[in-house]
Amino acid sequence: MSLAESIAPHLPHLRRFARLLTGDQQSGDSAVARVLQIIAADPARFPSLPPRLGLYQCFLETLTRRYRDSGPTPGLIGDTATRSLAALTPEGRQAFLLVAVEGFTAQEAARILEMSERRINDLLKEAGAEISRQIATNVLIVEDEPLIALDLQRILEGLGHSVSSIARTHKDALKAAQIKKPGLVIADIRLADGSSGLDAVNDILRSFAVPVVFVTAFPEKLATGTGPEPTFLIPKPFREDAVKAIVSQVLFFDQQARQRAGARSN
Repeated sequence: MSLAESIAPHLPHLRRFARLLTGDQQSGDSAVARVLQIIAADPARFPSLPPRLGLYQCFLETLTRRYRDSGPTPGLIGDTATRSLAALTPEGRQAFLLVAVEGFTAQEAARILEMSERRINDLLKEAGAEISRQIATNVLIVEDEPLIALDLQRILEGLGHSVSSIARTHKDALKAAQIKKPGLVIADIRLADGSSGLDAVNDILRSFAVPVVFVTAFPEKLATGTGPEPTFLIPKPFREDAVKAIVSQVLFFDQQARQRAGARSN
């Protein structure tokens, strides 16, 4: 099997990870495309690791080196340059996303990040403490399956957030957002009445800006890199640690954006 064939099945997952790390679809997809160009130009640079581990290691090394050597380049990550750079700074955030979202073991994350497993475990503890200190917000859940909605509510409230409403349809979601403006929206892609969670979120965003996470049973279909796709995705069935990590990352970016907006207005 060629190198291209061995890494191809992992590309949708890498795109999802890249978008989560950089906070933007265009930024993440551009970064993945650049890494693939580097690998294609010099396959010998690919690490001597199993394909999935080597792909992630190559991605993180390339992305981190680009920031450190010359800083964010206009056009590569657009308007998300500042927040993307901030997201890359803590190694703990990278380790936590690798383990909690991508499902790598601590040992595998250690090989990807080229550090000891003990250091990885220390970073995971630090990241968990960071999440516990995160500012709480109110959340609108748009989900037509009651058990999934209740499970999300339990996880979010365990993190200190409050759930302002659970909506099952497009119409219910718009009404709930009007009654109480949420600080975060978590929406399923497909809703009970046949409507789209994407459409509901787009209608909400026409009224005000709010960070959004989508829930889907088919994340690979929304990480093709061929057109506009969601940035933040929670795959079904979801793991509690993955929900915590993704929500934390989304709110991290939102906090960074608010701080920059406040600095500009002063």
